[in-house]
Amino acid sequence: MFGLIKTWKALKAKGIMGINQRNADYVLKYNKRSLYPIVDDKIITKLRAIEAGIQVPQMYGIIETEKDIDRLREIIDGHNDFVIKPAQGAGGDGIMVIADRFEGRYKTISGRIIRHDEIEHQISSILTGLYSLGGHRDRALIEYRVTPDPIFKSISYEGVPDIRIIVLQGYPVMAMLRLPTRQSSGKANLHQGAIGVGVDLATGITLHGTWLNSKISKHPDTTNAVDGVQLPDWNGFMTLAASCYELCGLGYIGVDMVLDKEQGPLILELNARPGLNIQIANDSGLTWRTQRVEAHLQELEQAGTQETPAERVRFTQQRFGHVQPRN
Repeated sequence: MFGLIKTWKALKAKGIMGINQRNADYVLKYNKRSLYPIVDDKIITKLRAIEAGIQVPQMYGIIETEKDIDRLREIIDGHNDFVIKPAQGAGGDGIMVIADRFEGRYKTISGRIIRHDEIEHQISSILTGLYSLGGHRDRALIEYRVTPDPIFKSISYEGVPDIRIIVLQGYPVMAMLRLPTRQSSGKANLHQGAIGVGVDLATGITLHGTWLNSKISKHPDTTNAVDGVQLPDWNGFMTLAASCYELCGLGYIGVDMVLDKEQGPLILELNARPGLNIQIANDSGLTWRTQRVEAHLQELEQAGTQETPAERVRFTQQRFGHVQPRN
């Protein structure tokens, strides 16, 4: 018992945020339940982003009913590669990534050859709510397959790496690069075995890595170092994340983005209940950062002023960035 108390005090001293604190002090406080559908449904998120002029992977089509499945060939006509997602899925479940066509069939990202009816079966499972939050009926989204920037080739296994940025009231407070592994089956999901790598907010340089809740310095599949990598267009990612506050109206969110080889930073989805492993990857607690932002917001309120997304990015980069770019 004494050991547990000692550990809890040590974590608190480092500003480590626990799930109860996250829920009570941030999710419940800043996220109105009425706004959850905006982030819980990828189609709604995408349509709002498009309306706001925010870059997202191109949407090829939406399948809402079993009858709509007959339109699948029409939707994917002219596209050799594409992604099928459940609109209300979570944790990467239910996603099917088609990388190419082969002799009238399709090749998945892992190289498996599948038939057209297998894709239809997957979509049917999505519609029944097999992968949705709460098991409710769902819709299937068919969209552009992101081509990762070549910078990730040496530190990622198949799949598409993504970047998660925690945003409080429009202020990015912590960032993490998520790298697929063989164990995660090429998915950038930490719970399935992907790597989380902290990212310095000021420079976009990768920091420590965490894999299965243990610190690592190299990717288990490529054996290349995951730290010290300069992510391209970092200010673009930061500004995109900050802008998502106006996009959805939720005050505490995780913004998931990717770096496409041709199109640059793109928003994948938003999360109203972002996980806390990002603190392990950054070897830093969220609490002292979020409290500093809240104090700054109080100062702005007293002065009767507000800040633009670019100003919000500058504020957090100046206070939370701690790595200088390499020459």
